[in-house]
Amino acid sequence: MNKVFSFIALAFLGCGSAAAQQVNVSNVQRPKLVVGIVVDQMRWDYLYRYQKRYGEGGFNRLLNEGFSCENTRIPYVPSVTAIGHTCLYTGSVPSIHGIAGNNFVKNGKKVYCTDDETVKPVGSNSKAGLMSPRNLWVTTLGDEMKIASNGRAKVVGVALKDRASILPAGHNPNGAYWFDDESGKFITSSYYMNQLPKWVDAFNNQHLPERYLSEKWNTLYPENTYVESTEDENEYEDGIRKGMKATLPLNLPALYKKYGYSIIRKTPFGNSLTIDLAKAAIDGEQLGADDETDLLAVSCSSTDYIGHQVGTHAVETEDTYLRLDKAISDFLSYLDEKVGKGNYLVFLSADHGAMNNARFLQDRRIPAGSWDGDAVAEKLNQTLAQEYPNVGDLVKTVMNYQVFFNRNIIKENKLDFAKIKQSVVDVLKEDSCVQYACDMEKTMTESIPEDVKMRIVNGYNRERSGDVAIVLKPNFYAHGMKGTDHGEWNPYDTHIPLVFMGWGIQHGATTKQTFMTDIVPTIAALLHVQAPNGCVGQPIF
Repeated sequence: MNKVFSFIALAFLGCGSAAAQQVNVSNVQRPKLVVGIVVDQMRWDYLYRYQKRYGEGGFNRLLNEGFSCENTRIPYVPSVTAIGHTCLYTGSVPSIHGIAGNNFVKNGKKVYCTDDETVKPVGSNSKAGLMSPRNLWVTTLGDEMKIASNGRAKVVGVALKDRASILPAGHNPNGAYWFDDESGKFITSSYYMNQLPKWVDAFNNQHLPERYLSEKWNTLYPENTYVESTEDENEYEDGIRKGMKATLPLNLPALYKKYGYSIIRKTPFGNSLTIDLAKAAIDGEQLGADDETDLLAVSCSSTDYIGHQVGTHAVETEDTYLRLDKAISDFLSYLDEKVGKGNYLVFLSADHGAMNNARFLQDRRIPAGSWDGDAVAEKLNQTLAQEYPNVGDLVKTVMNYQVFFNRNIIKENKLDFAKIKQSVVDVLKEDSCVQYACDMEKTMTESIPEDVKMRIVNGYNRERSGDVAIVLKPNFYAHGMKGTDHGEWNPYDTHIPLVFMGWGIQHGATTKQTFMTDIVPTIAALLHVQAPNGCVGQPIF
């Protein structure tokens, strides 16, 4: 218990330490541009699994010229996209920043993290534009850069996923843009502006998605050279649409004709399209062109879509990272040309990792399996109905490895909530897939390892999380037997890459324990700006 509180206390003190450094304020030097490259679902080991096949200008350039934190972990659960992108740019955790999952319960209703029906779509008429950062309770790095510069710093977020652009960009960016499956364009919402900038319109008018989907997805190199992957046709993978064959080449023109623009998300070319937009943003917003430090938050989402579909050892996964390596190489060269080598600071990281496919592990005699949260919710309601008949379902849902209750029913019927939670915990502990289950309010007193307990505490948001935490046994996930998933505390989900390169960074590496929450205070210290107001991390150097 004391260790957990000590961790949090030291983290808070660490956020202030950057501002306490002695600096000659008359001669403060800063980069022209900070660029965050977040690779969705990138496990740390992907830096090295395919390293021999990477070129010199992408991942290897980052490692050879930058500083790599080889032991960076996510300090909370659930380890999912919305929380990861929020943590990366706030240095905070769900208990403080308010983003408790991709979906969570708000005022008794299940909501999506960036949904906002008070705004209007800009750039299309799609509901995909009904988005904003209003569910985020804290400031981001970009917000603090804006405040420190009296609004002169420019902040832009780009991604296929709305949440991967909106949450990193923060409350007051110059723009946040995400992909609309209906129109095939990058859009935004009236939270930010009433019409798209000319440079975004010009980008959309190039019709790049159609170009990328006009040819088949073939492997970049002969398929027999993909020795880090399983054979292309196997029982571990699902197709680009559920039930389809998961093999390359993939007939993208035919799939585009049948399913529309959404197909690009599940190809490496979704990442290429995102990098294209990032370049356009640098030109269109003149990022890094003056004396004020700007921020560009880039998230490559296709790696996550592909990973969920085919898992961690697929030819498609290997090919996607080889192509992404080339795209990053091209992007870094573009930054060299436009901003100037040594004038920008870039960091590369991930929002979470991923588990190896359960059947893949079973075939290698490693204990693993699948767990069905919906079936568990049904069982819990059946069990509770025996003790509390005729009141309705007491369990609302099982989501984010948490049990959410219908609190209004419990309150209206004056039921003993503590007793209900304990009944649920008792049932869950009998589940052969479950390692730990506990009442969220009693986590600190449970016989759970400190490393796991700390993540539950940091991930628990009193207003938006569930009331009972579920920790599955290692290599068990709430997912089917094809593809993969993430969300738990284990290293495969929480060990992420972190590499800094460019302005102010000396080449090197450390295996010292660092956390995702340490990224923002590190950059804030380098920029000599205040860390975000919910930051619990410490500067790494």
